[in-house]
Amino acid sequence: MRRLGPNFTLGPIDLSIGARQIVCLVGHSGCGKSTLLRLIAGIERPDEGIVSLNGTELAGPDAFVEPERRNIGFVFQDYALFPHLTVQQNIEFGLRGRPRGEAQARVAMLLALTKLTAMADRYPHMLSGGEQQRAALARALAPEPSILLMDEPFSNLDRDLRERVRTDTIALLRATHTTAVIVTHEPEEALSIGDQIVLMRSGRIVQSGAGRDLHDRPADRYAAEFFSTFNRVPGVCRGGELHTALGTFPCPPALADGSQALAFIRPQAVCPSFDGLTGSVLSRSFRGEIEQFELDVEGLEAPLVMRTTQRLDPQGGTLSFRIDPQAVLVFPLDERG
Repeated sequence: MRRLGPNFTLGPIDLSIGARQIVCLVGHSGCGKSTLLRLIAGIERPDEGIVSLNGTELAGPDAFVEPERRNIGFVFQDYALFPHLTVQQNIEFGLRGRPRGEAQARVAMLLALTKLTAMADRYPHMLSGGEQQRAALARALAPEPSILLMDEPFSNLDRDLRERVRTDTIALLRATHTTAVIVTHEPEEALSIGDQIVLMRSGRIVQSGAGRDLHDRPADRYAAEFFSTFNRVPGVCRGGELHTALGTFPCPPALADGSQALAFIRPQAVCPSFDGLTGSVLSRSFRGEIEQFELDVEGLEAPLVMRTTQRLDPQGGTLSFRIDPQAVLVFPLDERG
């Protein structure tokens, strides 16, 4: 646990990270992701609890291991390369004390893996954003850390470069069998790269697990809305089903008869149909692979959003649709979202 002023406390948190796993800490700004990373690194001390690595206590009531003695690598958001050193010298920095031949071999291998061999003699200001990120990664990996921490490592890159660098980075982590913890606030980024996703909110872990589990089986409304967009349709639970203006959907067993709840329906779960419900088209937006429609449906206060890959030509300004019941989530109306 770490107390940061009168209004925010990180924890209690119970988190285990397996060897060679890539773990993504995700959540909105200010939820405690970076603070947790700094506690692991030793940049901050916990007020309560224990941080351990491979059975060795790094921080706790009886011990505190200084950051430089933890064998933990850290890639900062701004990369923090030494501006007066070349790429090769930056990578060599963490290998001081090793035999020269061994250090040179390690540097050469990392330059090759990060595709920076031709830029070994360049200084950081001579590199692009993606090249700086790869140089920072190579420097962090040089001493073969037990775990690598990365704080928003792709946030300074433009969209196209970001995706390419991210793919190359994950491939490198896999190739070097590196255990890594990566902080991001991008849901899609976390889902695409993490073996384990840890969703945080207000200093606590909301849900942890595989990306598919968090996306398809969110623990609560916050988890659901963090990873996806939904239509929220109110209803009443009766006989184990939620009765709404769009039909009935299974209710969780914990919801009692007569309780109010919300059906969370993803736009892609609203499917075109020849004999389903109907709605008047309020707007349509072509987005390349998909087209989005906003429909005015009787009984609903808000427009129903539908996204489809089909090329539709609404006749008379109306569309028929059905709801895929397997893609509907139900949460209590009074649950904090």
